[in-house]
This record gives sequence, C-alpha cells and structure tokens, in this order.
Amino acid sequence: MNGHVIVIGGGTAGMEAAGRLARAGMSVTLIEKGKDLGGHLRDWYHLFPDRRSSDEVLEYLKGQVSHENIRLLTGQQVTGFDHKGNEFTVSTGNAETITGDALLLATGFDLFRSERKEEYGYGIYDNVITSADLEAMFRKKEVKLVSGLKPERIGFLHCVGSRDEKVGNIYCSKLCCVTAVKQAIEIRKIFPASKVFCFYMDMRMGGALYEELYKEAQEKYSVGFIRGKVSEVAVNINNRLVAKVEDTLVGRPLKMELDMLVLMAGMEMAEDGMKLAKEANLHMGENRFFKPADHHFGTNMGNVKGVFYAGACTAPLNITETISHARSAVTEIVNYLKNGKE
Repeated sequence: MNGHVIVIGGGTAGMEAAGRLARAGMSVTLIEKGKDLGGHLRDWYHLFPDRRSSDEVLEYLKGQVSHENIRLLTGQQVTGFDHKGNEFTVSTGNAETITGDALLLATGFDLFRSERKEEYGYGIYDNVITSADLEAMFRKKEVKLVSGLKPERIGFLHCVGSRDEKVGNIYCSKLCCVTAVKQAIEIRKIFPASKVFCFYMDMRMGGALYEELYKEAQEKYSVGFIRGKVSEVAVNINNRLVAKVEDTLVGRPLKMELDMLVLMAGMEMAEDGMKLAKEANLHMGENRFFKPADHHFGTNMGNVKGVFYAGACTAPLNITETISHARSAVTEIVNYLKNGKE
C-alpha cells in the first residue's frame, strides 16, 4: 500500500505519527515551522507523573522520525493550502509546493499569554514568572530570583487563562494542577527549607498516579494548598510580592508575602492551527480547538475528508495522551488510504 501523507507540526504528536506512518509503508513529509523538532517537549524538564526526563522521550521521538520514508522540512511555515478532489496541496514559505493523499494536522497548542492577566503582575513585577519560565530554570539548574538570591517563599497560582470567562476560556486546561504539584515538589527538593504554596480553585488530578503525586506533595514535601482565588499581586516596600487571596475554605481574605509567584499558564489552540482552520474551512469547537467529527468515534477526523488531527490541537492533552492520539490517527489514515480514500 502506497500513499503520501503531509504532516504539519513537528512536536510530540507529529513526530510519533510520522514515524508510525513511515513504518506502515507511507511516504511522509513532516513540516515544522521551528528549526528543531520536538515542540513544547523541548522546553520541559521532568514529566509527570513519574518525573521522567523529557530528553528521554525526545530521543525516542527522534528515533521515530529517523526513517527513509520521511522527508523533514524544518524552519518552514505553511503559507498556503488547497484541496481538490482527493488531493491536498500545501505551500511553504520557501515557495515549495507539496501534494499529498492525506493531511495530518498536529499543530499543537500555545500557552496562554499571562500578561493578559495584568492583575497578576507578569511582565510588570520581577519574580512573577510562568510555569514555562520555571521549567527553563530547572533545565539550566538555575532557579533564582532576579537579584540572584534563592527564593524562600514560592507560590503557584493555578488556572491562569483557563476557566476564565473574562479571557474567553471557560474550559479546564487539565494539566495546570498536576504541573503545579510536580514543580512544587521539585522546588522543595532544590530548596528544602523553602515554604511553598499552591493557590487553587479546585484540584483536578484526573490521571494515572496524579492523586498519588498530590498526596506526596502534601505528606512528604509539606506543600501548602490554599483553596482561594488570587485577586491581585503587588510589591511592598521590602520589594517582596504580596498576593491578595480569598481563602474560600475558611471564608476570610489573606495577604501572602512571596519571593516568587509562578503562574500556571493554560493551553490555547495554536495560532497556526487557527489560521489553517480558517483557510481550509475546518470546523472549530466552542473551545476554539479543532472540532472532531465525533467525540467518541472520530476524535482524529474533522469535517473535511482526508484531513486528520493528532494531539493537543483538538483539546488539552498530556504527553501520554498525545502519543496515544497520534497512534490512533495513524490507524485512521492507513484505513482511509487502504479503502481508496473512502
């Protein structure tokens, strides 16, 4: 069985799918706008729930795309799309035109831009950072304040850009809670004498070993969990951050002094995916991710025959779920081509 599949997006989903398509006998062109493959995975340090190194997973994915049936196009932006009959044509910024029998979109997600929530002080106050910023510090093994000092009191603020009608994202990004717990544990390992607090609306730990990780954070690492919404962040005369919090469990307001505040940025549909959706007339759901043909039986398929989806372009997914979703997309594509594009 022959067929040419164009994969747009060289992150976790795109790499896994490309490798499996190639091993199924397909010819694959994998297009990635960045100069390197790996997407957001390249920015993470340890993955939950087992705190495996992200580099280990990335090496596996690099092995997947090391195949003679795969043509890699990195550093190339998709600039055009056309669909005639059963053929798809994609144009790149290098003025190259690629024609395929099927199209797999693995455009992933963008992290919510935390500066949109001005009340939290990101981009305004030193030492207000995002979860992605902290991961970068972990990778460099340089977790410190702007002054160079070690943080003694660290807060993690959940649901930044998720479950928030004001920014238009009413959905849960699903990974913010477990990421905060994982990062809180890592902070306590680096700074055993530090005080660490998580400010949350609801703890949503719906994944294998997530609840165990949450329990470990409380019992072994003494991470404090405060159910309450942070209304405002400011800086006092001692140049320390002050978070105004309403503790909803005890029904009283709190003022917490912190050296560092980490904003758990939610996930949004990638801007590149939104552009493709508009150009290719692909349906999007209420959450502005690609809308699957069926939430039970067609999560890899959309409204255009021959166009398939993989990974977090359809909804917030963790790495494990992303890989599984990519593998199911491969099954759908192989069946589609095997059955004469029907």
